[in-house]
Amino acid sequence: MIRSVVRGSGSALPKRLVTNADLAGRVDTSDEWIVERTGIRQRYIADDDETTSSLAIEAGRKAIEAAGMEPASIDLIVLATATPDQTFPATATRVQDALGCNGGTAFDVAAVCSGFLYALGVADSMLRTGMAKRALVIGAETFSRILDWEDRTTCVLFGDGAGAMVLEAADVAEDGPGILVTRLHADGEHNQLLYVDGGPSTTQTVGKLRMKGREVFRHAVVNLAEVLNEVLGEAGLTPADIDWVVPHQANARILDATAKKLGLPAEKVIKTVESHANTSAASVPLAFDVAVRDGRIKPGDLVVLEAMGGGFTWGASLVRL
Repeated sequence: MIRSVVRGSGSALPKRLVTNADLAGRVDTSDEWIVERTGIRQRYIADDDETTSSLAIEAGRKAIEAAGMEPASIDLIVLATATPDQTFPATATRVQDALGCNGGTAFDVAAVCSGFLYALGVADSMLRTGMAKRALVIGAETFSRILDWEDRTTCVLFGDGAGAMVLEAADVAEDGPGILVTRLHADGEHNQLLYVDGGPSTTQTVGKLRMKGREVFRHAVVNLAEVLNEVLGEAGLTPADIDWVVPHQANARILDATAKKLGLPAEKVIKTVESHANTSAASVPLAFDVAVRDGRIKPGDLVVLEAMGGGFTWGASLVRL
């Protein structure tokens, strides 16, 4: 059968590290307050010369190098972001040109924190149906550009970064590697729980992020547990069969509550939220790359990627490495 097989991964972070103590000098907060409620201790914030595309290019280059491929052989780039360089053209086209992947297909996907799962699902579909042979899937964000730095309940939660995966269509055995199942969902009823209060067709401004954290937390735990069970059920597996869960790194309490609801041991959950904060669409591939490079995630492992974001959107993907 034809599956999309993960051939390599990469990630990138801005140069500037910002600790909770640094933020405490800017807004009415403290390291203790942030850690207790979120588990976050630091994040990386882009300088003026660092953009969503520059982070995506670096992560993409590392992923292509890890895959041992020539950039020109990549014929599909899907970039998930809620913070593009421009309203148009797609930031993916900037990445395509910079990496030397010209001639194929390149476009952006907007599903906020679930963006990478959506991008992965789209790329997987295109690879399995023969529309492309090799795909670079990226999640990249500069969320610091849309934060209200006077709102201590939101500005402490986010950071900037990028993560990427290279996928290749390959003919594999049923028990072979590749993306096994992906399930995506959305429910626009909850738009006003997590959103940006601006946009080209409404305010003609970029706007700032707004969130009702308590309500988002409640929906996140339920939705993430359900979609994880959904992909496992589709594959005929149980949580005990999983080697690793790579979740969206929104909040340590959400990660712990979701794992508990599924009966998953904490040691099976990849966590980078302490070091990176919430990097939106970048968080899943960024955490995945960290765990691959430090040796935790290995060839043959069964991994679940999952995320939920504004919209609401949410999804999960079951992958055998």
